[in-house]
Amino acid sequence: MILIIAEKPSLARNIVNAIGQMKRSDGYYYNDEYFVSWAFGHLFTLADIEDYQDDPSDKKWKMDNLPCFPENFKFNLKKDDNKEIDKGVLKQFNILSELCNREDVTEIVNAGDADREGEVIVRLIIQNALKSEKKLTRLWLPDQTSETIVSELKEKKEESEYNNLANEGFARTYIDWLYGVNLTRYATLKTGTLLRVGRVIIPIVKAIYDRDLAIRNFVSEIYYGLYSKEITNGEEIELNSKEKFDKKDGAKALELCRKYNESDAIVTNKKVKKDIMNPPKLYSLTKLQNYLGKKHKMSMERSLEIVQKLYEAGYLTYPRTNSEYLAVAEKGKIKKIIDNISKLGYDVKFKDKKTIFDDSKIESHSALTPTYNIPDKSKLTEEEYLVYKTVFRRFIAVFCSEECKVEKTEITIKVGDYEEFNLKGVIILEKGWTKFDEATTKDKVLPNLNVGDKVNINFVPKEKNSTPPKHYTIETLNNYLKNPFKEDKKELDENEELDEDDIEEYKAIFEGLELGTEATRTGIIDNAKKSGYISLKKDVYNILPDGEYLIESLINMNISMDKYKTSEMGKALKKVFRGEISVDDSVDLARREISVVFNKTEIPIEKDTDTGFYGDIVGICPLCGNEVIKGKYSYGCRDYKNCNFRINTIICNRVISKKNAEMLLRDGCTSKIEGFTSKNGKLFNGKLKMDNDKKVVFDFN
Repeated sequence: MILIIAEKPSLARNIVNAIGQMKRSDGYYYNDEYFVSWAFGHLFTLADIEDYQDDPSDKKWKMDNLPCFPENFKFNLKKDDNKEIDKGVLKQFNILSELCNREDVTEIVNAGDADREGEVIVRLIIQNALKSEKKLTRLWLPDQTSETIVSELKEKKEESEYNNLANEGFARTYIDWLYGVNLTRYATLKTGTLLRVGRVIIPIVKAIYDRDLAIRNFVSEIYYGLYSKEITNGEEIELNSKEKFDKKDGAKALELCRKYNESDAIVTNKKVKKDIMNPPKLYSLTKLQNYLGKKHKMSMERSLEIVQKLYEAGYLTYPRTNSEYLAVAEKGKIKKIIDNISKLGYDVKFKDKKTIFDDSKIESHSALTPTYNIPDKSKLTEEEYLVYKTVFRRFIAVFCSEECKVEKTEITIKVGDYEEFNLKGVIILEKGWTKFDEATTKDKVLPNLNVGDKVNINFVPKEKNSTPPKHYTIETLNNYLKNPFKEDKKELDENEELDEDDIEEYKAIFEGLELGTEATRTGIIDNAKKSGYISLKKDVYNILPDGEYLIESLINMNISMDKYKTSEMGKALKKVFRGEISVDDSVDLARREISVVFNKTEIPIEKDTDTGFYGDIVGICPLCGNEVIKGKYSYGCRDYKNCNFRINTIICNRVISKKNAEMLLRDGCTSKIEGFTSKNGKLFNGKLKMDNDKKVVFDFN
């Protein structure tokens, strides 16, 4: 007998339907050849820090057990809201354990979702349940149609072929636990406020924080551009110069305008050619979420929820893909899907092109496409149909038999010996694939000019205002996270056969430079929203006060969780996937990074920024004699209801350390502190002292 363990009940039902003629028992299905059972996603989670100490019942967070670097990581069955083992999880694991150890079961099939998380989920079940060696195989499903399930059951591979994928999955799990548990507890104990610190969530929140602060602090500047808009041969021709002048240089702008206007503006070149405009690429999950967010204001978690449901229903291929290309081995399957779609009246044909099929642009999964199963529109919700239609129409556009024919025009106008102006236009002659996809190019008609024509000009300085950066949107944040080091933020040119930006993007993905993955990014951003760190209104992200407090607290604690360190860990995980380093090697790298936070060398007092821990006693209140303790925003009197004595933890943008607060209370003044910032932005140094009213003031003597 063969036991198939599916990651979720829905997949188990699809497998049972594909096999056919199976009976139902408590927690599994069976026939003469197969048992099919299931998990509920994660049945196991990593143990808490307390499970590694002598008294696991002591759940109080404290510095005594930090940092925690387990020699061997422990997993426990998932717990419910009352911190007890979930009864449903325990029952299902016992069923799976009994099935795994049946004498008549000779082979166990891992049917986790086709990704690293699914690989780990089912492996953990087998590792904890199986008491003797048995044959282990893998069922890898790019979609959940009956055709694919039956086909892949015949092509199962040895589970060992996925060891590198599993190793990366375990390494990622261990590393995220080390960062999350150690630094969350440390930062929370320091501030007295629950701060969720994670390897990926922090650089995401910080990106939004940095952008919003740049907008908030932006000061618009006036500058001059040179601009001409005159009639030639009855048509208005607009020319915008690349030259820019500061507001104080208005006279220089006028002078250059004079020189331009005294020169002839002549058409020196004109190119007109008929061309074929290629369709855009198929969707990756990120590109689909970008489109749905920008066009329909659909949040990332909602779009992923819907596309996951369509995948489980057998209508779309596996959603968590970072590729816009198809595997060469899928050509036969794609031909069948195209044949199926053509029966609906769509004019599609198979195209064997490198811009569609390219194994070098695929890590684990091909682009999102429809499957053989085409849903009845009436059985989908409005949102489900919208998402399905978006993927379906992009697929038709890519394989449309009708080409999009355009006429491209480029005109060069030279103004004296000063500057050349290039005007580009395009006219769609035959719509072709653009009938099916909204990523179309609109007509841009150029004026009827020919080489040698003289163009009327009248350049004048045009006052303009510099504009602040824009808030992150679903699309721009996703693009940043896919490659946070990409300096050129232009949209990818979908119409070029060889696209350097495209090559650079895939290089970043394969090297691990992206922040988060297609499988995790949506959930992490959702956690940041639920934690109150960021908000999403329509299509725009904003930092919230709790998010500002999180980032500024980490800065004050000298905890660096920037994109550079996060991407270094991402690169290490990719090396695990490629078998270049071990799981232990990557975990050791994380341990070393985390240890830096806990093993700081003594800092000279004038540069000290250590504020101690929430609740630390720093001295005696000079007003009432009670203890002064470290609070969220200040060192304040314990009797805060009756006494208003405070020493702010940040004064003039400078963190006031616990040592300086102690000195101020003990001696009446601090040592010299470096790095204060005045209201006009200038840095200065100084001491703090108590005045006669016991208020904290500067002492510049």
